[in-house]
Amino acid sequence: MLDIAQQVEKMALEHAPSDHPKVPRQKIGVLVANLGTPDHYSYWPMRRYLNEFLSDRRVIDYSPWLWQPLLQLIILTKRPFTSGANYKLIWNEDKGESPLMTITKGQTAKIADSLKEHFGDGVMVDFCMRYGNPSTKSKVEAMVKAGCTKILFFPLYPQYAGATTATANDEFFRSLMLQKWQPASRTVPAYFDHPLYIEALAQSVERAYAAEEHRPELLVCSYHGVPQRYLMEGDPYHCQCQKTTRLLRERLGWDKTEIVTTFQSRFGPEEWLQPYTVEEVARLAKEEGKKRIAVIAPAFSADCIETLEEINGEIRESFEEAGGEHFVYVPCLNSDDAHITALVEVIRDNLKGWI
Repeated sequence: MLDIAQQVEKMALEHAPSDHPKVPRQKIGVLVANLGTPDHYSYWPMRRYLNEFLSDRRVIDYSPWLWQPLLQLIILTKRPFTSGANYKLIWNEDKGESPLMTITKGQTAKIADSLKEHFGDGVMVDFCMRYGNPSTKSKVEAMVKAGCTKILFFPLYPQYAGATTATANDEFFRSLMLQKWQPASRTVPAYFDHPLYIEALAQSVERAYAAEEHRPELLVCSYHGVPQRYLMEGDPYHCQCQKTTRLLRERLGWDKTEIVTTFQSRFGPEEWLQPYTVEEVARLAKEEGKKRIAVIAPAFSADCIETLEEINGEIRESFEEAGGEHFVYVPCLNSDDAHITALVEVIRDNLKGWI
C-alpha cells in the first residue's frame, strides 16, 4: 500500500514525457558530521588536513594577511611532522584510517539500522567530515542524486561552538548552494542537556568506576577549549559545558567536590577558557594531594587525537609527573548502545513534520 507521497510521485512519473530525466524515489537524508581526519599520518596528507583546518576563519579568526604567511611559511612546515607522529601512535593500521573514522563509520551504521526499523527505506543515513574526507560537499551531492528532497544535517557536537557546530553548518550551506534543486534542509541544534545524552555519559562513568579497585577521588570533565574572547562575543559553548557537567553530577548523585570542569587543547598566545586541563590535573596532584582521578571528555562524540593521545598521553603524564598515582580515562561514548539511542532520539525529534 503506497502512502500519499508515494502515490503522488508515482502519478507524476506516469505522466512525465518519455524523454524526461530519470527521477529517483524521494527520500529523506540524515547526514551526520564530525570534525575530520587526515587521510594518513605522513607529511603531505597531514599538511593538507591542517591547512584546511587552520585556514577556517571560524577556527582561527585572525586577519588572513597576518595569519596565512605565518601558517604557510612556519606552522605548516613543522606541525605536520609532530601531528603526524601523534596520529601514528593511535592509527588503526588494520583499516588504514584514524580511530575517528572507524568509530564514525560504526556510529553511522548503527544509526542507519535503528532509523530503518522506525521508518523503513524512506530515510538515507550517511556521514561526512568538516575537514578532509569524505567531504560535506560530496555527501550532499550523493544524497541529492539518490533522491533526498529533504536533508537533516547533524553535527555530532553536544555543545554548540562557532568553531565546531557553526563551521560544520557553514560547509553544509555552501554545499547546498551548488545544487540546482536544493533539498529542504534542517540543522540539529546542540543536545548538551538532552536526558538520554546525560544518561549515556552517566552510565559510562559508572562502568568505569565499577571497574576500579579504588574509587577515583575526582572526575575531571575535560572539554575542548576555545579562546576566552569567544565567550565575551556571545558564543554559548562555555555555559553549555558547565551545564552538561552539572546535569551529569546531578544524575550521578554526587557532591560538587567530586567533579570539576576543565578545558584542553589550547592553541596560540591568547587566553583560552580556564582552567586548562593539563595544568589543573598537575595542580590537583601537587597542591590538593589527589592521587587518583578520572578524566572524561563529554564534548567529543568519538575518541580521536584529542582524547586518545592528548588526554591519555600528555594530560596523564602531567598528572603523574606532579605526584598523581592512578589515572583513569573514561572513553568517549562512541558506538555505545546508550549513545546511539540518544542520537537516534535527537534525530527523530528533528524529523518531526517531515516523516
